[in-house]
Amino acid sequence: MASILNLETSTTNCSVSVARAGNLLFLKEHNSANYSHAEELHNFIKEVLDATSLTFPDLDAVAVSKGPGSYTGLRIGVSAAKGLCFSLDLPLISVPTLENMAHQKKTDDFDFVIPVLDARRMEVYSAVFDKNFDRLRETRAEIITENSFREYADKGKVLVLGSGALKCRETLSYPNFEFDTEIVPSAREMSRLSHLKYIRQDVEDMAYFEPYYLKDFILQGKR
Repeated sequence: MASILNLETSTTNCSVSVARAGNLLFLKEHNSANYSHAEELHNFIKEVLDATSLTFPDLDAVAVSKGPGSYTGLRIGVSAAKGLCFSLDLPLISVPTLENMAHQKKTDDFDFVIPVLDARRMEVYSAVFDKNFDRLRETRAEIITENSFREYADKGKVLVLGSGALKCRETLSYPNFEFDTEIVPSAREMSRLSHLKYIRQDVEDMAYFEPYYLKDFILQGKR
């Protein structure tokens, strides 16, 4: 049964978990608008290992959020994950941030799930999944207008979730859309997703792996 350390730093939520065979053992996270990842990430790693009585040699892999998201946050997470994998000779697993978000809600009452991360101005990072979490559309950066996601509005009930859902709720008037603005990426949902990739041996080449920024680096605070 594989033990995997999961690191999620793509947004304001600094989140670390340890899971065994896809089952969450312990989670430590702190969601701060000040992006506390540089100060907290390595402390959180130590805390989750101590809480589960695991040591670094007990790990079978390290998983990290792939992005999109905060340039600085992603760099911190990937740098930490790579450092651990190189030093411990462990495989590196990447988990797409928006897929992570989609798995945070039950979808029995919906036909489509659209996770959205806030970007600049009226822009979001988005992807589209069906109720079984199969990806229907690739991740993209897009400006939200009154016609955004119309093709899904015509086909069923839609759940829009994440930090970008506020922009969507203020702009979209489709009666069959629901919005959840509270969802942030978390290492909790990474537990099962990273395990599935581990058993498929879907791992990254550490020499070439880079976060999926989607857009060029823009300084935080520039809106």
